[in-house]
Amino acid sequence: MTASPRTVETVSTVATDAGMLALWDPQRFTGIVDHDTWDPQLGEDKDIERHIRAGALVPVNIRSDGAFGVLVRIGDDGRLAQLTERESRHRLVTSDAYLLHSSGQVWLSGIEAVGAEAWPGTVQRELPVGRYSVVIHLIAWEDEPGSVNADGTPSETALSDFVVLINAAVPEPVAFRTAVETFDRAEG
Repeated sequence: MTASPRTVETVSTVATDAGMLALWDPQRFTGIVDHDTWDPQLGEDKDIERHIRAGALVPVNIRSDGAFGVLVRIGDDGRLAQLTERESRHRLVTSDAYLLHSSGQVWLSGIEAVGAEAWPGTVQRELPVGRYSVVIHLIAWEDEPGSVNADGTPSETALSDFVVLINAAVPEPVAFRTAVETFDRAEG
């Protein structure tokens, strides 16, 4: 199964030095203009959870610094954004659905870049005003033959670290994930 021609997708490399990436509605964070205004809003997990519950921010979080390949696929015209067959074969883990309210745009960055103005490297996408369900998949891209160059870097055809699927949320009440950790840790 391949992505529908009516889905929209973007592949980007997104970096963080704060251990977490975030997909967020920039209209909800216009009051953050410096570290003094950022810290009380996003400095602690309980603060981040407040924004997750409100549908303003979705964490892409494995508590690791670095630069990550992130594919964002948005469903449209009644077509769901789904994993491709290739992505499904290399999927490690899938999050429960998070709620995201869009005011017309969605930005993707390190959590440290959430604020009133886009930092360099912030990925900016139009997303029609509405209520969305966001599911994140962690992909074991390096397990696919030919995905790693001789120097250990990803090949041109390597899958992304994360695939983020954004679809219109169903109108019925649904229990959305509100945890800062994107994926449940394995028991044992």
